[in-house]
Amino acid sequence: MAVPVIRQSFASPQIRLGEPWKVYLNASDPDGDMQTIVCTLDQPGVGVYPASFTKIPVGAQKNLSGYVYLNTSGTQGLNFIKLVLTIQIQDKAGNYSIPVSFPITFNPRSRQEIPTPGIFQENDLGPIMITLTTEAGGGG
Repeated sequence: MAVPVIRQSFASPQIRLGEPWKVYLNASDPDGDMQTIVCTLDQPGVGVYPASFTKIPVGAQKNLSGYVYLNTSGTQGLNFIKLVLTIQIQDKAGNYSIPVSFPITFNPRSRQEIPTPGIFQENDLGPIMITLTTEAGGGG
């Protein structure tokens, strides 16, 4: 039984609040049954947000290349706070890939880095359904 493998990944370590944060993934599964991109976000003082589940598009269940994105518009008060996003891919049998993690710091003077051309496709795989907050308890 094969499990999904995230072969390559990339995310800019800093962005400006208000920009969508793109997290690029190349993943594969010999069984061709990758189903869901599972994301969790850990924020100091808030804890781990409830997981986000992004369905993998039809046609990308064996080999996947593209990005998921976190919408940061409408969020304030998070400048210079470091968060950590963790991503795993789940297949139809319930197997998970080894997780990959990405630190992110919101910096009003930063510019979002882009991956080296030719490694990832510019396919929108869908949003990371997590709404950032500045308060403990996930309130808004």
